[in-house]
Amino acid sequence: MTQKKYALIFDMDGVLADTEPLIARASIDMFRELYGVELTAEDFRPFIGTGAVRYVEGPAEKIGLKIDLKRALEVRFRNFSALLDAGECRPCPGAIELVRAAADSGEWNLAIATSSPTDKANVTLNAIQAPVDKFDVIITGDMVTHKKPHPEIYIAAQNAVGLPCSQCLVVEDAVTGVQSAKSANLRCLAVTSSFRASDLSLADCIVDSLEHVTLDTLRKVLE
Repeated sequence: MTQKKYALIFDMDGVLADTEPLIARASIDMFRELYGVELTAEDFRPFIGTGAVRYVEGPAEKIGLKIDLKRALEVRFRNFSALLDAGECRPCPGAIELVRAAADSGEWNLAIATSSPTDKANVTLNAIQAPVDKFDVIITGDMVTHKKPHPEIYIAAQNAVGLPCSQCLVVEDAVTGVQSAKSANLRCLAVTSSFRASDLSLADCIVDSLEHVTLDTLRKVLE
């Protein structure tokens, strides 16, 4: 990896890919199919960004339902993949353009740090035609022991890009993701694609969309 001046570390779901509604739908359908239970997207909201296991276990615990975790995750992934195959996944506005701009500038190392497991990350990035070759590092949820809000994944990303914390900027959409980045002593730009700005107040900068975020915006957050 050629070391650059800065590093830009992206979460995936809700930052690069507009998948949070699809993940909720896939999970709702799984609970209906396997357990005859009707949940809503709001039931899953507290668990956004925490990884697939917690995402399905959390709502189940709240209603006192014991689930077969392996089977639940299999069906959820099948449902999610079907939504991708149907063409329902899109990049988040401005995300791919920002990745390309940062890569082309010659100043930024690029990384992805997602709580999603590798198989889900791969199909998601493929669905949005993400320029995966532009990323120097991709860390997925099955590569770490502790999921967000624990800082492990962002500490691993920062170590992998090989730059000091002061030169690394995380882009997140989830409350747990912002907490993870800040606990790793990293600056964080939060996008209100999944939560309100008031929920993301720990972030160093909050934007409604990446559409109008420029490299100057990113530098100002760091400097």
